[in-house]
Amino acid sequence: MGDSRQKSAAEQGTQCPPIAPACQWLSTTTGRIATDGHTWMTAIHWAADPKAKRYTSTSSHGPRGMNATTLLIAQECANLKECRPGIEYLVRKLLISERTVEYHLGMLREAGLLVYRTKGGRVAHGRDEASVYERTIPLAFDEAHSIRTTGEGVQRRPVGAAEAARKSLGKLARKAARKVRRPRRRTPVSGQSRCTLMEGGSTGAFPAAGSIPPSETKLASGDSSHPTQKKPTSRPRTLNSVGRRHQLARQLIDNVPWLSRASAPRIAWIARHCADAGWQWQEVQAAAEEAGPIDDMDSRRPSGLLAYRLKGVHKLYASEKARHLMLTAWEDSRLRERIRHQGWDGVDAAIPEQHTSTVAAAMDAIRAARHTQALSAADLTGATEHSEGDTNIETLSRAEVLEHRKFAADDPTYVRNLLEALGDRDARRLLTNRLVDKALVLLRLNTTDPAPAF
Repeated sequence: MGDSRQKSAAEQGTQCPPIAPACQWLSTTTGRIATDGHTWMTAIHWAADPKAKRYTSTSSHGPRGMNATTLLIAQECANLKECRPGIEYLVRKLLISERTVEYHLGMLREAGLLVYRTKGGRVAHGRDEASVYERTIPLAFDEAHSIRTTGEGVQRRPVGAAEAARKSLGKLARKAARKVRRPRRRTPVSGQSRCTLMEGGSTGAFPAAGSIPPSETKLASGDSSHPTQKKPTSRPRTLNSVGRRHQLARQLIDNVPWLSRASAPRIAWIARHCADAGWQWQEVQAAAEEAGPIDDMDSRRPSGLLAYRLKGVHKLYASEKARHLMLTAWEDSRLRERIRHQGWDGVDAAIPEQHTSTVAAAMDAIRAARHTQALSAADLTGATEHSEGDTNIETLSRAEVLEHRKFAADDPTYVRNLLEALGDRDARRLLTNRLVDKALVLLRLNTTDPAPAF
């Protein structure tokens, strides 16, 4: 009895050393050819025992040892009359990747369970020939179970085994007789609840219909908590930066006429800085059209023209207030352009009768204010002109300078009149750069553009 226990312990401690590539051929192997597939599967289960850890792969890539996938591939090889398992066949049959098949066939060769009879490769006419293997039983398996053989080389045949090893051989034979199946996933593939034929499906009527039972490993360890199916949240999905760019591009294509046939990914890339800064599509259109209306001859591609006109605008209008002023000025210029094209008759016809007197009074007030501002600018020009025709603002007192700056802060048109009368340099000296730039943003006019007539 003591000898059998010592023998069993010796069997459990026997290792399966890796075989060098030069010894993985039929002419150089130390193992013997398996008489049938069942006998070969007993050696497979012995080498792949996860508790004994008899074999460890020497490759730096792939799995470190044999697992259930190795047993599946070995089972397919054992059922073949000629052991010629093509990689494409195993991929299609087992639904695994080509790299996985190569890893596990390499482990079977390294463990001494498969040897080359002929090695496949590319032959004539570009075809790939599969390798032909021989199913072998390594010498370590015979030594672990004290199996006696007769004959020489790979043609050796077993004639007996030690009494103490027969019990372990019986266990391995029963494992080899069972069909190896793919292990079940511990968690369901989809997020839906499971259904069975006995229950007739899960409709959510029962409280336990949507729950997932805990795994056996957690129950065995005493852990009572188990994952439950997550409930879908009702909050709307938030767009990331890329989604916001494409959303802005789609809005521009749908609403801006001259961008109707542009490519959405191209527009998203062009307007990426504006989208990241939180611009609306109306602000992008205003920034692109502030230099003037779009003509068909401006550019071959609308996207190219948009890229040219949007260059650096996200830095020029960095704040939300600046963008609002720019959009307001652009809308005002569009309105004035529409008024010039339609004429005052068309505008008055669109205005209700009860508001006609109010509009007329407002227009009279605007005309009076513009007349006053023109007179003030003319007086300033006359007061600052020399006999040679040059302008001089040095003669103005501090009170007069402050009064001019007050007029410029209240009405941008006053700044335009001074720019025409004094020039850009003296007007900026008198009114400061901040007031002039602010007025130009509001008017969206250059210093040489004529003033729109009422």
